Amino acid sequence: MSQAIRNTQEKTNMNLHKPTHVSRPRPEELVPSRYALKIGEIDVMVISDGVLTLPGAMLAHNADPAVRAAWLKDMFLPPDAFDWALNVVVVRSGSQTILVDAGLGSDPDLHLPRAGQLSKRLEAAGIDLGAVTDVVLTHMHMDHIGGLLVDEVKEGLRPDLRIHVAAAEVKFWEDPDFTHVSMPPGFPDALRATAKRFAKEYHNQLRTFEDEHEVAPGVMVTRTGGHTPGHSIVRLASGGDRLTFAGDAVFTVGFDHPDWHNGFEHDPEEAARVRVRLLRELAANRELLVATHMPFPSIGHVAVDGNSFRWIPAFWDY
Repeated sequence: MSQAIRNTQEKTNMNLHKPTHVSRPRPEELVPSRYALKIGEIDVMVISDGVLTLPGAMLAHNADPAVRAAWLKDMFLPPDAFDWALNVVVVRSGSQTILVDAGLGSDPDLHLPRAGQLSKRLEAAGIDLGAVTDVVLTHMHMDHIGGLLVDEVKEGLRPDLRIHVAAAEVKFWEDPDFTHVSMPPGFPDALRATAKRFAKEYHNQLRTFEDEHEVAPGVMVTRTGGHTPGHSIVRLASGGDRLTFAGDAVFTVGFDHPDWHNGFEHDPEEAARVRVRLLRELAANRELLVATHMPFPSIGHVAVDGNSFRWIPAFWDY
């Protein structure tokens, strides 16, 4: 296992909590919802925002239904719907504390009661929202920005918060194109409305970049496009250790079938090219991968397997 995996699950060293606060598990928290590790001198914590239950067809709307059903069966997943994980990351580098993506928040019209857990799980982890200096958004889909629209989150954030997002992403959501997606009913309207509200409420905090931007020492955000025009990944590097948070560039099915089109991809063909390039690069340099919709805590490595890839989960370090 990589030396980078030095989990401090119960005793985080991130110093994000108030000194007098003692985090105790909530009665309803029956499974872990956070996992801490070090990337060199950078502290990292992966936090679960819960899960989304979505139709199985969302995995690959360009695949033969029988082939898709066979893959789901081989993975011991139900044939019609399954739970998509929602992961965000908190990073501490130098004097900066960075939240990468913000989860779903609350949208009662979509009936997703098991998602939007970020606020209470940050609290359970002892993370003070007022300590967050920066937010990085991989893109502006509602399951990545909605958490910032929750009242208690907005009230806890500092007024000088910087929100880093690709300029192409902000531009796209001024008049988004949904002609190539394959989403369940209600999602396009919800995505539009959430992005519009977010851009309005956080206009003064936005810090846009074109292609690449160093947010903090060893924390680089790079635009990939594909999933959305401004979709970005976040790469951490310190002391010889490396980790990439891939956002929605990589899904579980993408290792076996990187050419399958996810229903939320606005440019599916480009998204597939981005996915293949990224997975080949991660396999070559052996760095760690975390992604939004990989099963929590989604930390692992990538290996090339012929024309496809293998996902190798990291052993949990206690």
